[in-house]
Amino acid sequence: MRLPGTRYQEPGWEEVRKLLGQCSLAALRGLDGAHPDLESYVERMTDQLTAQRHSARARAAGNGYGDTVHELAVTLVVELCARPADWDALCAALADGPAGDALLRKKVNDMYAVLRDRVDADNYQAACGRPCSPNRMYAYRMLDTAYHDIARLFANWRAHRAQVGAILGRAIADGADPIEVRQLRTIHDCRAEWILRWSASLEDFGGAPGPLHTRSKRFASLKTSPDRIAAMLREIGDYEQLSANRDEDWLQDLDDASVWVEDYWRVLQQSDSAATPGPDRILEARQDALDAAAPEPDPAPEEADPRLETLALSVSLPPGYVAQAVPDGLLAAEGLPVGLAVYAKLLGPDDASYPDAWRDPATGALPTMQQLAALAEVSLPTLRKRRDAAIARMTAAFDTKRGRDA
Repeated sequence: MRLPGTRYQEPGWEEVRKLLGQCSLAALRGLDGAHPDLESYVERMTDQLTAQRHSARARAAGNGYGDTVHELAVTLVVELCARPADWDALCAALADGPAGDALLRKKVNDMYAVLRDRVDADNYQAACGRPCSPNRMYAYRMLDTAYHDIARLFANWRAHRAQVGAILGRAIADGADPIEVRQLRTIHDCRAEWILRWSASLEDFGGAPGPLHTRSKRFASLKTSPDRIAAMLREIGDYEQLSANRDEDWLQDLDDASVWVEDYWRVLQQSDSAATPGPDRILEARQDALDAAAPEPDPAPEEADPRLETLALSVSLPPGYVAQAVPDGLLAAEGLPVGLAVYAKLLGPDDASYPDAWRDPATGALPTMQQLAALAEVSLPTLRKRRDAAIARMTAAFDTKRGRDA
Protein backbone atom coordinates (compact mmCIF):
# COMPACT_ATOMS: atom_id res chain seq x y z
CA MET A 1 0.00 0.00 0.00
CA ARG A 2 1.22 3.47 -0.88
CA LEU A 3 0.04 6.76 0.52
CA PRO A 4 1.62 10.23 0.31
CA GLY A 5 4.61 10.48 2.63
CA THR A 6 4.56 6.85 3.78
CA ARG A 7 7.56 4.53 3.55
CA TYR A 8 6.73 1.54 5.77
CA GLN A 9 3.35 0.33 4.46
CA GLU A 10 4.54 -1.91 1.63
CA PRO A 11 5.35 -5.66 1.71
CA GLY A 12 9.03 -4.85 2.27
CA TRP A 13 8.13 -4.03 5.88
CA GLU A 14 8.30 -7.72 6.75
CA GLU A 15 12.01 -7.77 5.96
CA VAL A 16 12.54 -4.50 7.85
CA ARG A 17 10.78 -6.00 10.89
CA LYS A 18 12.90 -9.16 10.77
CA LEU A 19 16.14 -7.17 10.46
CA LEU A 20 15.21 -4.96 13.40
CA GLY A 21 14.27 -7.99 15.52
CA GLN A 22 17.48 -9.82 14.68
CA CYS A 23 19.70 -6.81 15.49
CA SER A 24 17.70 -5.92 18.63
CA LEU A 25 18.32 -9.33 20.19
CA ALA A 26 22.08 -8.81 19.82
CA ALA A 27 21.91 -5.19 20.98
CA LEU A 28 19.89 -5.95 24.13
CA ARG A 29 22.03 -8.84 25.34
CA GLY A 30 24.64 -6.63 26.95
CA LEU A 31 22.19 -4.18 28.53
CA ASP A 32 20.25 -4.26 31.78
CA GLY A 33 17.34 -6.55 31.00
CA ALA A 34 14.88 -4.70 33.25
CA HIS A 35 15.89 -1.09 32.51
CA PRO A 36 17.87 -0.88 29.25
CA ASP A 37 19.22 2.55 28.33
CA LEU A 38 17.89 4.09 25.11
CA GLU A 39 21.14 5.78 24.06
CA SER A 40 23.12 2.59 24.58
CA TYR A 41 20.51 0.60 22.68
CA VAL A 42 20.58 3.01 19.70
CA GLU A 43 24.39 2.94 19.63
CA ARG A 44 24.46 -0.85 19.69
CA MET A 45 21.70 -1.03 17.06
CA THR A 46 23.72 1.26 14.80
CA ASP A 47 26.71 -1.08 15.08
CA GLN A 48 24.57 -4.16 14.44
CA LEU A 49 22.83 -2.62 11.40
CA THR A 50 26.16 -1.47 10.00
CA ALA A 51 27.52 -4.99 10.33
CA GLN A 52 24.47 -6.36 8.49
CA ARG A 53 24.35 -3.73 5.75
CA HIS A 54 25.82 -6.04 3.08
CA SER A 55 23.55 -9.01 3.81
CA ALA A 56 20.92 -10.08 1.29
CA ARG A 57 18.11 -9.04 3.60
CA ALA A 58 19.57 -5.57 4.25
CA ARG A 59 20.15 -4.89 0.55
CA ALA A 60 16.66 -5.98 -0.49
CA ALA A 61 14.12 -3.41 -1.65
CA GLY A 62 12.10 -2.08 1.26
CA ASN A 63 9.50 -0.17 -0.74
CA GLY A 64 8.71 1.08 -4.21
CA TYR A 65 10.53 4.37 -3.71
CA GLY A 66 14.04 2.91 -3.87
CA ASP A 67 14.70 2.62 -0.10
CA THR A 68 16.49 -0.55 0.96
CA VAL A 69 15.58 -2.60 4.03
CA HIS A 70 18.76 -1.37 5.75
CA GLU A 71 17.97 2.30 5.10
CA LEU A 72 14.43 1.96 6.42
CA ALA A 73 15.63 0.13 9.54
CA VAL A 74 18.27 2.79 10.31
CA THR A 75 15.74 5.58 9.85
CA LEU A 76 13.29 3.91 12.23
CA VAL A 77 15.98 3.49 14.90
CA VAL A 78 16.80 7.19 14.60
CA GLU A 79 13.11 8.02 14.93
CA LEU A 80 13.05 6.05 18.17
CA CYS A 81 15.41 8.63 19.71
CA ALA A 82 12.82 11.34 19.05
CA ARG A 83 9.96 9.25 20.50
CA PRO A 84 11.11 7.98 23.93
CA ALA A 85 7.52 7.14 24.91
CA ASP A 86 7.67 4.04 22.68
CA TRP A 87 10.91 2.98 24.32
CA ASP A 88 9.41 3.50 27.77
CA ALA A 89 6.52 1.23 26.81
CA LEU A 90 9.01 -1.48 25.82
CA CYS A 91 10.91 -1.08 29.10
CA ALA A 92 7.64 -1.40 31.02
CA ALA A 93 6.89 -4.66 29.20
CA LEU A 94 10.38 -5.99 29.99
CA ALA A 95 10.17 -5.03 33.68
CA ASP A 96 7.98 -8.06 34.44
CA GLY A 97 10.99 -10.33 34.31
CA PRO A 98 13.54 -11.90 31.94
CA ALA A 99 12.11 -12.92 28.58
CA GLY A 100 13.26 -15.52 26.10
CA ASP A 101 14.44 -14.63 22.61
CA ALA A 102 11.03 -15.31 21.02
CA LEU A 103 9.13 -13.17 23.52
CA LEU A 104 11.77 -10.44 23.44
CA ARG A 105 11.67 -10.34 19.64
CA LYS A 106 7.85 -10.09 19.75
CA LYS A 107 7.94 -7.15 22.17
CA VAL A 108 10.54 -5.35 20.02
CA ASN A 109 8.52 -6.01 16.87
CA ASP A 110 5.38 -4.64 18.55
CA MET A 111 7.29 -1.46 19.49
CA TYR A 112 8.53 -0.89 15.94
CA ALA A 113 5.10 -1.72 14.47
CA VAL A 114 3.56 1.10 16.50
CA LEU A 115 6.49 3.39 15.70
CA ARG A 116 6.27 2.87 11.95
CA ASP A 117 2.58 3.82 11.92
CA ARG A 118 3.35 6.95 13.93
CA VAL A 119 6.17 7.94 11.59
CA ASP A 120 4.09 7.32 8.47
CA ALA A 121 1.08 9.12 9.97
CA ASP A 122 3.21 12.20 10.66
CA ASN A 123 4.71 12.10 7.17
CA TYR A 124 1.27 11.66 5.62
CA GLN A 125 0.01 14.68 7.54
CA ALA A 126 3.02 16.74 6.38
CA ALA A 127 2.51 15.66 2.74
CA CYS A 128 -1.27 16.15 2.57
CA GLY A 129 -1.97 18.76 5.23
CA ARG A 130 -4.74 16.55 6.63
CA PRO A 131 -4.75 15.13 10.17
CA CYS A 132 -3.79 11.48 10.44
CA SER A 133 -3.34 9.23 13.47
CA PRO A 134 -1.52 5.89 13.74
CA ASN A 135 -4.94 4.24 14.12
CA ARG A 136 -6.06 5.76 10.81
CA MET A 137 -2.89 4.48 9.14
CA TYR A 138 -3.71 1.03 10.57
CA ALA A 139 -7.20 1.33 9.07
CA TYR A 140 -5.76 2.16 5.64
CA ARG A 141 -3.62 -0.96 5.84
CA MET A 142 -6.57 -3.09 6.95
CA LEU A 143 -8.62 -1.95 3.96
CA ASP A 144 -5.74 -2.62 1.58
CA THR A 145 -5.37 -6.12 3.06
CA ALA A 146 -9.13 -6.66 2.73
CA TYR A 147 -9.06 -5.66 -0.94
CA HIS A 148 -6.23 -8.08 -1.74
CA ASP A 149 -8.00 -10.93 0.04
CA ILE A 150 -11.23 -10.17 -1.85
CA ALA A 151 -9.28 -10.08 -5.13
CA ARG A 152 -7.75 -13.47 -4.24
CA LEU A 153 -11.19 -14.96 -3.56
CA PHE A 154 -12.65 -13.47 -6.75
CA ALA A 155 -9.78 -14.82 -8.85
CA ASN A 156 -10.62 -18.37 -7.68
CA TRP A 157 -14.31 -17.86 -7.11
CA ARG A 158 -15.33 -21.41 -8.09
CA ALA A 159 -13.33 -22.82 -5.16
CA HIS A 160 -14.76 -20.16 -2.82
CA ARG A 161 -18.26 -19.94 -4.28
CA ALA A 162 -20.05 -19.69 -0.93
CA GLN A 163 -17.79 -16.97 0.51
CA VAL A 164 -17.78 -14.96 -2.72
CA GLY A 165 -21.58 -15.21 -2.73
CA ALA A 166 -21.64 -13.89 0.84
CA ILE A 167 -19.40 -10.97 -0.18
CA LEU A 168 -21.59 -10.14 -3.20
CA GLY A 169 -24.77 -10.60 -1.20
CA ARG A 170 -26.35 -13.18 -3.50
CA ALA A 171 -26.09 -16.81 -4.43
CA ILE A 172 -23.82 -17.60 -7.38
CA ALA A 173 -25.11 -20.08 -9.92
CA ASP A 174 -23.03 -22.27 -12.19
CA GLY A 175 -22.10 -20.79 -15.50
CA ALA A 176 -20.26 -17.65 -16.50
CA ASP A 177 -18.11 -15.64 -14.14
CA PRO A 178 -19.99 -13.09 -12.02
CA ILE A 179 -19.70 -9.67 -13.57
CA GLU A 180 -18.17 -8.29 -10.35
CA VAL A 181 -15.26 -10.72 -10.73
CA ARG A 182 -14.48 -9.27 -14.14
CA GLN A 183 -14.94 -5.70 -12.92
CA LEU A 184 -12.53 -5.94 -9.96
CA ARG A 185 -9.22 -4.92 -11.54
CA THR A 186 -7.80 -2.45 -8.99
CA ILE A 187 -8.66 -1.21 -5.52
CA HIS A 188 -10.61 1.57 -7.27
CA ASP A 189 -13.19 -1.07 -8.25
CA CYS A 190 -13.62 -2.46 -4.72
CA ARG A 191 -16.91 -1.48 -3.08
CA ALA A 192 -17.42 -0.57 0.57
CA GLU A 193 -20.23 -3.11 1.02
CA TRP A 194 -17.90 -5.87 -0.15
CA ILE A 195 -15.44 -4.93 2.61
CA LEU A 196 -18.20 -5.09 5.23
CA ARG A 197 -19.51 -8.44 3.99
CA TRP A 198 -15.98 -9.84 3.68
CA SER A 199 -15.33 -9.02 7.34
CA ALA A 200 -18.63 -10.58 8.35
CA SER A 201 -17.88 -13.75 6.35
CA LEU A 202 -14.51 -14.45 7.97
CA GLU A 203 -16.04 -15.95 11.12
CA ASP A 204 -17.93 -18.51 9.04
CA PHE A 205 -15.21 -19.24 6.47
CA GLY A 206 -12.01 -18.36 8.34
CA GLY A 207 -12.71 -19.41 11.89
CA ALA A 208 -12.22 -15.94 13.42
CA PRO A 209 -14.24 -12.75 13.22
CA GLY A 210 -13.18 -10.15 10.69
CA PRO A 211 -11.49 -6.86 11.70
CA LEU A 212 -14.77 -4.94 11.48
CA HIS A 213 -16.66 -7.50 13.58
CA THR A 214 -14.41 -8.04 16.60
CA ARG A 215 -15.01 -6.70 20.10
CA SER A 216 -12.25 -4.15 19.55
CA LYS A 217 -13.45 -0.59 19.11
CA ARG A 218 -10.57 0.27 16.77
CA PHE A 219 -12.75 0.07 13.63
CA ALA A 220 -16.13 0.72 15.26
CA SER A 221 -16.60 3.98 13.35
CA LEU A 222 -15.83 2.36 9.99
CA LYS A 223 -18.34 -0.43 10.53
CA THR A 224 -21.21 2.04 10.33
CA SER A 225 -19.66 4.37 7.70
CA PRO A 226 -19.49 2.75 4.25
CA ASP A 227 -18.96 6.20 2.73
CA ARG A 228 -15.73 6.61 4.71
CA ILE A 229 -14.59 3.17 3.62
CA ALA A 230 -15.26 4.06 -0.03
CA ALA A 231 -13.35 7.36 0.32
CA MET A 232 -10.34 5.64 1.90
CA LEU A 233 -10.30 2.94 -0.80
CA ARG A 234 -10.47 5.64 -3.46
CA GLU A 235 -7.58 7.55 -1.86
CA ILE A 236 -5.39 4.43 -1.79
CA GLY A 237 -6.21 3.70 -5.42
CA ASP A 238 -5.63 7.27 -6.58
CA TYR A 239 -2.16 7.47 -5.08
CA GLU A 240 -1.14 4.00 -6.22
CA GLN A 241 -2.17 4.92 -9.76
CA LEU A 242 -0.29 8.22 -9.51
CA SER A 243 2.90 6.68 -8.14
CA ALA A 244 2.88 3.58 -10.35
CA ASN A 245 4.21 5.48 -13.40
CA ARG A 246 6.33 8.05 -11.57
CA ASP A 247 9.61 6.78 -13.07
CA GLU A 248 8.62 6.34 -16.72
CA ASP A 249 9.89 9.72 -17.94
CA TRP A 250 13.01 9.53 -15.79
CA LEU A 251 13.89 6.07 -17.05
CA GLN A 252 13.66 7.34 -20.62
CA ASP A 253 15.87 10.30 -19.69
CA LEU A 254 18.35 7.89 -18.12
CA ASP A 255 18.52 5.86 -21.32
CA ASP A 256 18.95 9.00 -23.43
CA ALA A 257 21.70 10.28 -21.13
CA SER A 258 23.54 6.95 -21.30
CA VAL A 259 23.44 6.97 -25.10
CA TRP A 260 24.65 10.58 -25.14
CA VAL A 261 27.61 9.79 -22.85
CA GLU A 262 28.57 6.81 -25.01
CA ASP A 263 28.49 9.01 -28.13
CA TYR A 264 30.51 11.66 -26.33
CA TRP A 265 33.32 9.25 -25.39
CA ARG A 266 33.24 7.68 -28.86
CA VAL A 267 33.76 11.07 -30.51
CA LEU A 268 36.59 11.88 -28.11
CA GLN A 269 38.34 8.58 -28.86
CA GLN A 270 37.94 9.08 -32.60
CA SER A 271 39.33 12.59 -32.26
CA ASP A 272 42.36 11.34 -30.30
CA SER A 273 43.06 8.57 -32.77
CA ALA A 274 42.82 10.98 -35.74
CA ALA A 275 44.96 13.69 -34.15
CA THR A 276 48.17 14.82 -35.87
CA PRO A 277 51.24 13.61 -33.96
CA GLY A 278 53.46 16.22 -32.38
CA PRO A 279 52.73 19.49 -30.61
CA ASP A 280 49.63 21.47 -31.42
CA ARG A 281 50.08 24.18 -34.07
CA ILE A 282 47.99 27.07 -35.25
CA LEU A 283 47.49 26.43 -38.97
CA GLU A 284 47.22 29.12 -41.57
CA ALA A 285 43.66 30.03 -42.38
CA ARG A 286 42.58 28.68 -45.74
CA GLN A 287 40.41 30.74 -48.06
CA ASP A 288 38.22 29.26 -50.71
CA ALA A 289 37.07 30.96 -53.87
CA LEU A 290 33.98 32.35 -52.19
CA ASP A 291 36.05 34.10 -49.49
CA ALA A 292 38.61 35.40 -52.01
CA ALA A 293 36.04 36.94 -54.34
CA ALA A 294 35.76 40.72 -54.19
CA PRO A 295 32.48 42.01 -52.76
CA GLU A 296 29.98 43.29 -55.24
CA PRO A 297 29.60 47.08 -55.17
CA ASP A 298 26.35 48.53 -53.92
CA PRO A 299 24.05 49.64 -56.72
CA ALA A 300 24.45 53.30 -57.57
CA PRO A 301 21.41 55.41 -56.73
CA GLU A 302 19.34 56.46 -59.66
CA GLU A 303 19.76 60.05 -60.68
CA ALA A 304 16.70 62.21 -60.34
CA ASP A 305 14.93 63.39 -63.47
CA PRO A 306 15.95 67.09 -64.02
CA ARG A 307 12.49 67.82 -65.38
CA LEU A 308 10.88 66.63 -62.12
CA GLU A 309 13.20 68.89 -60.16
CA THR A 310 12.01 71.85 -62.24
CA LEU A 311 8.36 70.89 -61.67
CA ALA A 312 8.98 70.53 -57.94
CA LEU A 313 10.35 74.06 -57.78
CA SER A 314 7.31 75.30 -59.68
CA VAL A 315 4.93 73.93 -57.02
CA SER A 316 6.92 75.48 -54.15
CA LEU A 317 8.86 72.29 -53.14
CA PRO A 318 12.49 72.81 -52.04
CA PRO A 319 15.50 72.01 -54.27
CA GLY A 320 16.59 68.33 -54.11
CA TYR A 321 13.16 67.18 -52.90
CA VAL A 322 12.61 64.74 -55.77
CA ALA A 323 16.01 63.04 -55.27
CA GLN A 324 15.44 62.47 -51.56
CA ALA A 325 11.73 61.56 -51.54
CA VAL A 326 11.80 58.54 -53.87
CA PRO A 327 9.52 55.76 -52.43
CA ASP A 328 10.69 52.13 -52.44
CA GLY A 329 9.14 48.68 -52.39
CA LEU A 330 5.89 48.12 -54.29
CA LEU A 331 5.43 51.85 -54.88
CA ALA A 332 8.83 52.37 -56.52
CA ALA A 333 7.38 51.57 -59.98
CA GLU A 334 4.43 53.95 -59.53
CA GLY A 335 6.51 57.11 -59.54
CA LEU A 336 6.99 59.73 -56.89
CA PRO A 337 3.65 61.64 -57.17
CA VAL A 338 1.48 58.50 -57.16
CA GLY A 339 3.53 56.91 -54.35
CA LEU A 340 3.17 59.94 -52.08
CA ALA A 341 -0.52 60.15 -52.93
CA VAL A 342 -0.96 56.53 -51.79
CA TYR A 343 0.77 57.27 -48.47
CA ALA A 344 -1.38 60.37 -47.99
CA LYS A 345 -4.53 58.31 -48.66
CA LEU A 346 -3.63 55.41 -46.37
CA LEU A 347 -1.90 57.18 -43.49
CA GLY A 348 -3.02 60.79 -43.82
CA PRO A 349 -0.81 63.73 -44.76
CA ASP A 350 0.35 64.47 -41.18
CA ASP A 351 1.50 60.99 -40.03
CA ALA A 352 4.53 61.15 -37.76
CA SER A 353 6.27 58.16 -39.42
CA TYR A 354 7.12 59.97 -42.68
CA PRO A 355 10.83 60.68 -43.28
CA ASP A 356 11.78 64.32 -43.13
CA ALA A 357 12.85 64.13 -46.79
CA TRP A 358 9.22 63.49 -47.79
CA ARG A 359 7.75 66.45 -45.94
CA ASP A 360 7.17 69.92 -47.33
CA PRO A 361 9.46 72.18 -45.26
CA ALA A 362 6.85 74.91 -45.29
CA THR A 363 4.00 72.82 -43.79
CA GLY A 364 5.79 69.81 -42.23
CA ALA A 365 3.35 67.48 -44.04
CA LEU A 366 3.28 65.67 -47.36
CA PRO A 367 2.69 67.81 -50.44
CA THR A 368 -0.95 68.44 -51.22
CA MET A 369 -2.78 66.52 -53.93
CA GLN A 370 -2.71 69.69 -56.13
CA GLN A 371 1.10 69.85 -55.80
CA LEU A 372 1.43 66.14 -56.59
CA ALA A 373 -0.90 66.44 -59.63
CA ALA A 374 1.17 69.33 -60.96
CA LEU A 375 4.35 67.31 -60.34
CA ALA A 376 2.88 64.39 -62.32
CA GLU A 377 1.60 66.75 -65.02
CA VAL A 378 -1.90 65.29 -64.84
CA SER A 379 -5.22 66.54 -63.64
CA LEU A 380 -6.32 65.97 -60.04
CA PRO A 381 -9.00 63.36 -60.95
CA THR A 382 -6.43 61.43 -63.03
CA LEU A 383 -4.00 61.36 -60.09
CA ARG A 384 -6.76 60.05 -57.84
CA LYS A 385 -7.50 57.25 -60.33
CA ARG A 386 -3.83 56.27 -60.53
CA ARG A 387 -3.60 56.36 -56.73
CA ASP A 388 -6.63 54.10 -56.29
CA ALA A 389 -5.31 51.69 -58.95
CA ALA A 390 -1.97 51.47 -57.14
CA ILE A 391 -3.74 50.73 -53.85
CA ALA A 392 -5.75 47.95 -55.54
CA ARG A 393 -2.55 46.37 -56.92
CA MET A 394 -0.92 46.51 -53.48
CA THR A 395 -3.95 44.84 -51.87
CA ALA A 396 -3.95 42.05 -54.49
CA ALA A 397 -0.22 41.48 -53.96
CA PHE A 398 -0.65 41.23 -50.19
CA ASP A 399 -3.59 38.80 -50.55
CA THR A 400 -1.56 36.58 -52.89
CA LYS A 401 1.39 36.50 -50.46
CA ARG A 402 -0.90 35.72 -47.53
CA GLY A 403 -2.38 32.79 -49.45
CA ARG A 404 1.09 31.34 -50.18
CA ASP A 405 2.16 31.65 -46.53
CA ALA A 406 -0.98 29.90 -45.32
